[in-house]
Amino acid sequence: MSSNLEAKKQVVAEIVEKLKNAESMVICSYSGLTVEQVTALRKQCRENDVHYCVLKNRLVYRALQELGIEGLDSLLEGPNAFVFGDKDVTAAPKNISTFIEKNKLTSLEIKGGLMGKEVMDVAAVKALAATPSRDELLATMVGCLVSPVSALVSVLEQIAEKKEAA
Repeated sequence: MSSNLEAKKQVVAEIVEKLKNAESMVICSYSGLTVEQVTALRKQCRENDVHYCVLKNRLVYRALQELGIEGLDSLLEGPNAFVFGDKDVTAAPKNISTFIEKNKLTSLEIKGGLMGKEVMDVAAVKALAATPSRDELLATMVGCLVSPVSALVSVLEQIAEKKEAA
């Protein structure tokens, strides 16, 4: 076998691993982005534990086939960037959506993605981006649990103060 074919097989294997480890993946069309915008996007992705990369569509297609994932073939055309979120299912969609909104970009466009092995269209990716992250949901839940306890403590303090005053 040629070394080029071996190199491609290695890249496909790496993409398969990324897909297996990812909670979600977003496919974006990035044509028209400036170098500064791409640099800023990569920096934001690193800060949020999200992996942004440009991959050959054909190699991503082969990796998806290897995993038995279908339905993204039509999105794998033109220059695409792939954003992988490993720790939280909302990380990749949130990161891209935030970057697009913050920079008012029309040259970076969400085309679709994956949540686990489920194919998502643009609307699903945007809905996932609007969903609170796992950490935000946990913080809300803790707040709900702590709130009644702090109210009880406050009532008990008021009762103690009234008894001392009497």
